[in-house]
Parts: sequence; structure tokens; C-alpha cells
Amino acid sequence: MTTPNMRARRVLGASAALMIGALTLTACGGSANADNAKGGKDSKDSAKTSTATIAISAKDGSTDASINATGVKVSDGKLTEVKMTVAGTSTAVAGEISADGASWKPKEQLERGTKYEISATAKDANNRVSAANSIFTTVSSANSFIGTYTPDDGTTVGVGMPVSFDFDKAITDKKAVQSHITVTSSSGQQVVGHWFGTQRLDFRPEEYWKAGSKVTMKIDLDGVQGANGIYGVQKKTVTFTIGRSQVSTVDARTQTMTVVRDGQTLKTVPVSTGSPQHTTYNGQMVISEKFTQTRMNSQTVGLGGEYDIADVPHAMRLTTSGTFIHGNYWYNQGNPPFGREGTSHGCVGMADVQGAQGDTTAKWFYDNSLIGDVVVVKNSPDTTVAPDNGLNGWNMAWSAWTAGSAV
Repeated sequence: MTTPNMRARRVLGASAALMIGALTLTACGGSANADNAKGGKDSKDSAKTSTATIAISAKDGSTDASINATGVKVSDGKLTEVKMTVAGTSTAVAGEISADGASWKPKEQLERGTKYEISATAKDANNRVSAANSIFTTVSSANSFIGTYTPDDGTTVGVGMPVSFDFDKAITDKKAVQSHITVTSSSGQQVVGHWFGTQRLDFRPEEYWKAGSKVTMKIDLDGVQGANGIYGVQKKTVTFTIGRSQVSTVDARTQTMTVVRDGQTLKTVPVSTGSPQHTTYNGQMVISEKFTQTRMNSQTVGLGGEYDIADVPHAMRLTTSGTFIHGNYWYNQGNPPFGREGTSHGCVGMADVQGAQGDTTAKWFYDNSLIGDVVVVKNSPDTTVAPDNGLNGWNMAWSAWTAGSAV
């Protein structure tokens, strides 16, 4: 069965980091000198310039400033005030001066394609004042790219969960982009990236992740040119945890599914796979989304009006094209198909009740599954699922996977 819902992928938010650019306008103030009071030096010579030097990360007049690396630094002095606004308005950008007075940064990531103004003042050890200003525009949406990624920071996922980026623009310099994304695991497993076309980049180890390991993804794309005139804007570190190992194997010949966790069989349950007219894919498929209830409409994948079910219970997505493992409450109560025959349009169904309530097989499997768990289908008359149809790169040989890396 199918759903129009595609897997929600969050767009990365980035933490600001200071990167020092060119100094803009600096004004200086003078102070009285003891020698002048005694008539020892001419007043013109006694006027001293502040030694505090202010640097604003975004050059005055620039039109491609970073939305992450905006900030102010001072040397030989301390910042006393920094004001940042959306240029031409009174809309202030919140930020704060560091405890030592040496730097300032905004609290939130800036907007793309927006004109900003910064004014900053500082004092040196003798309380002499320096000032600097900059008016600049951040890189536009048209001239930048963003990668929507999964999994999310702080999540716990199954052993089959790859790191997957979908970029909003075609990437022509794949090496530059991939080399600025690093994925490492506390397990020590080698992690390699693979490009599917020009807009998708996945990372995985040769075998499933080790249960209990910690995975760290460092994204350093801010200012990286991905294509002619197109630059990245993301900079963040994401960490997630691999949970227990759970791999469930569906045998389309026997219409059963065996759930194995950490090497031990939890349960074997009856299922109903695809009918002879609408067979289920073979292969290793990763759970990418979970819905307590969701609508499934056959027309969303080019079929006729075979079905339109508004409240399919305990549905978990296995492919982008619409393969789910889910509960089924509309089966023939007098002749249940589970464990006997395939009757679906390509999904894997389990006994359930309308409303997703009750102690059912489907609810048990849903409650015991994580995003990133693996469901393997075997002995179906269909072909093996394509590696890029969902998060299913495990169906590609390691040699082919590594051949698709740009670094």
C-alpha cells in the first residue's frame, strides 16, 4: 500500500562560529596626556589612538556572507556594545558578548538572502574607544544549497540506519561536498559515502552498525562550493546512538516473519505479503518512518482505485515507492490470510484492529520496532529492492558502494 507522505527529514540548524574577515571602519578617540598638562608635548602628538582593534566577520558591502559565521572579535581591548539589525528596519538580532569581552555572536542562525547591519564599539586598557561597522547581505537561497539529513541529532536508531543527505540543488563538485562531511562510529567501523545521482549522498559501514555504538556526523559545508556559484551554508555536529540489533525476516513462501533481537528469536508471527498480481520486493529494507495511523491511497503510485484507507494502523515505511509493513483490520474475518497467503498490493500485513488499539500482532511489532530496524524479505517472486528506493543501500555490494564514493 502507499502513502503520499515522504519521510520527514529535518533541515539542519547550525551553531554560529566566529570567522574573522576584514576590518571595516574604525574610529578612534583621544585622551589627555600628563606631558601635555606640563607643557612637555604638543597636544597633537599627545592624542593617542585606541589600541583596541575590532574585526567583523562579514565584510562591509559583501553579498554572500555566511549565515553561520557571523560575529565580532576584538584584540587589545574589550567589546562594550554590539548592535545588529536587519538593515533598514528596527528588527534587532539577539546576541551576546562573551564573558571576557573578546567576542560577540548572534544567538540564532541568520536568514539567507537578508541584508544586515552591525555596529560595534570597544575600549582598550586606557578606556580609549574604537568603533567598527558593516552592512552586508547573506548568501541567497538561489546561490546556496542545503542538505536535509537523517537521522536526527540525539536519536536512537536501529542497526540498519544509514546517514542520508538529500540536497536541494544538484551537486557537481561531489568531492568537495563529501570531504566536508565526516561520519565516524565509536565501534571503529569504516564508514564510506555513496552518491545516488547528484542530490543524494548516503553513508554506511560494510556491515550493520554495532549495537550500542555512538555515531558522530560532522557537517562543515559552510562556504563550500557544491556547484558553479552555489555554496553550502550548514555547519553542525550531529550524534546519534545505535540501539539493540533487531532484524526481522519475512518469508513470502511460508507467510511468516521471524523477529530476531541481539541474536535471539523474539517471536515468529503470521503475515500476509503481496498477492501474485502485486508481489513484495525481496531484500533488506530499513524502517524509515512510523505512523500510528496513516492514509493509504492506491492512486499515489499510479494504480487505479483499488483502495483508499484513511486509517491504516501501525504503519512503518520500508521504501520510498510505498512498501510498508502495517496492520490490517479489513481482512476477511472468517478467512484470515495471515500465515496462509499473500493478499496485499505489495506491503507486509499483520492482524490488527481499526483505531490502532488492542493487543494485536501489528501493535506488538510496532511497539518493538525502531526507525532504522531492518526487515528482510525473501522467497518472493519479485525482484530485489533498488538500493536507493528508501534507505536500502544494504542491497548493494560493498565494492559497488565504495566505488560510488567521491573521496
